Amino acid sequence: MSEHAAQDRTERATPKRLEEARRDGRVPRSQELSASVVMMAAGAALLLAGGRVGGALASAMRHGLDLTRAEALDAAQLLPALSASLYEVGMGCLPVFGVVVLAALAAPLAIGGWNVSGKPLVPDFARLDPLAGIGRMFSTRGLVELAKAFAKFALVAAVAATLLWNRADDLAALGNESLTAAIGHSCRLVATTLLVLCAALLAIAAIDVPYQLWRHANELKMSRDEVRREAKETDGSPEVKGRIRQAQQALARGRMLHDVPLADVIVTNPTHFAVALRYEERRARAPVVVAKGTDLIAARIREIAREHHVAIVEAPPLARALYRNVDIGGEIPAALYAAVAQVLTYVYQLRAARHDGTQPPPPPTIH
Repeated sequence: MSEHAAQDRTERATPKRLEEARRDGRVPRSQELSASVVMMAAGAALLLAGGRVGGALASAMRHGLDLTRAEALDAAQLLPALSASLYEVGMGCLPVFGVVVLAALAAPLAIGGWNVSGKPLVPDFARLDPLAGIGRMFSTRGLVELAKAFAKFALVAAVAATLLWNRADDLAALGNESLTAAIGHSCRLVATTLLVLCAALLAIAAIDVPYQLWRHANELKMSRDEVRREAKETDGSPEVKGRIRQAQQALARGRMLHDVPLADVIVTNPTHFAVALRYEERRARAPVVVAKGTDLIAARIREIAREHHVAIVEAPPLARALYRNVDIGGEIPAALYAAVAQVLTYVYQLRAARHDGTQPPPPPTIH
């Protein structure tokens, strides 16, 4: 990445960019943290199960030294004896191996989490370029890794030298102990040493983890142009979204106009607004708006209403209130009950007059 390109990448990675990086196997990792966790788990397991491990090793050694010359030269007897010794050692060390494996699996959960990707296994011949390799060696990342390696070596060497100096008497005393006791004591010394070294490595891991998180986020940064391009690819261009929205609105209008013949009354402004109401006493507590519109849509609602002999009532304040406050399919609010009741009463009286052939009632005056 050129310096100019790096300066342009000022935006944090989007969720899509992070997901793509994860699919490619690019997740934050701290080798120092993983190594510290595995070593600490091994040390703790040895400290707790050192006696069992020591007993298994001592028993295997004892059985191996008990072989006679004839048995050692006879393959028919040597192989079963060797298998028994290996099984005994394996079963004795199994708790330690199990704890180490679990620690190795759990360590990635602390940073980056588990991630299975075959992309890193694909051969990348560009990495075989010697000039690129030299460039990586002298890059900022390479220098940081070199500094970490020196710091780790110096710290581990200092701690190990201090431990050896303080435990010199214990190490010398191992020669005076029995075989079983010496092996068990050695396991405890090794476990204690591992735990102390791990405590020192955790200091490096505490610095390395924030650095790895920062470096991962910095490598995935995007330029503003990349963010806009990704948003355009994800959401679609404004022209496409506009056509989709128009199609959705057309479908909604088609469904809405299909319900106009089922309405009980059309409340109008009289020309700018039109709201179709339907009241089914058994299904709803209040009248429901089945269609509404302004201007051309309002004209189409009135046209369909005339074709199907649906009553049209001019009530400008009520029409405006219904249009602005009630969605299609919604019940009218309680504040409009009285006004709508007047309209529906007029409609029912109008139907009765038509049925009986009497004089129709005058339209209601609604304020």
